Amino acid sequence: MIITDTHTHLYSEAFDEDRHEMIKRAINNKVTRFFIPAIDSTYTDAMLQLEVDFPEHIFLMMGLHPTHVKDNYKEELNHVETMLAKRKFYAVGEIGIDLYWDKSTLANQIAAFKHQIKLAKQYKLPIVIHCRDAFDEIFEVLESEKSEDLFGIFHCFTGNLEQAKKAISYNMKLGIGGVVTFKNGGIDQFINQIDLKHIVLETDSPYLAPKPYRGKRNESAYIIKVLEKLSELYELSEEKIAEITTQNSKDIFNI
Repeated sequence: MIITDTHTHLYSEAFDEDRHEMIKRAINNKVTRFFIPAIDSTYTDAMLQLEVDFPEHIFLMMGLHPTHVKDNYKEELNHVETMLAKRKFYAVGEIGIDLYWDKSTLANQIAAFKHQIKLAKQYKLPIVIHCRDAFDEIFEVLESEKSEDLFGIFHCFTGNLEQAKKAISYNMKLGIGGVVTFKNGGIDQFINQIDLKHIVLETDSPYLAPKPYRGKRNESAYIIKVLEKLSELYELSEEKIAEITTQNSKDIFNI
């Protein structure tokens, strides 16, 4: 059984004390493929170091996270462009819109999102979308950029069934993580109405730890709890869920 964590911030300061041990724990639990989203240029060196340390397991993305769209966002986008031109990445992400923390940067967030979608198309890469309190705004951008070469993952999907179907209509897989195990998460009520071909697994570690670790630091090994929950909801074996979702990740990331 091969399990893929399509979204994990392994370079996070939360792992500074035990990063290698934590990654090895995940690998020992059959989580052997880790896709690493970017946040901003300050994390690039740490991301590249992860690839050096675990070359067979680490797959990097490049992008500017919406909560890091600040006054210098054009400089940050230049960094994204430079890195994409310099070497191989597997996605442009995580990118999108976040209106939970700061609504005042919406115009710049939209500009950065659109710019990075164009970069993804240029390099024939998937996008990995961050959406918080911004479904309408995200869908508006996706509609304006809609094309056959626009595809990717709606990371940490927390919407309703209608929003899930809409995301899928834009060639997006749904990234399902710890929220599916939460009592009031909501997505456990309908996710089994979505064909598994549209689902990929993720942790978003160190955030959003699944039950029974909720409220603690998340790590990639805990994706097993997401797998168990989906196995229960779809009434399929954990092996089958792992097989289908890992194949979906291969289809998206082309590896």
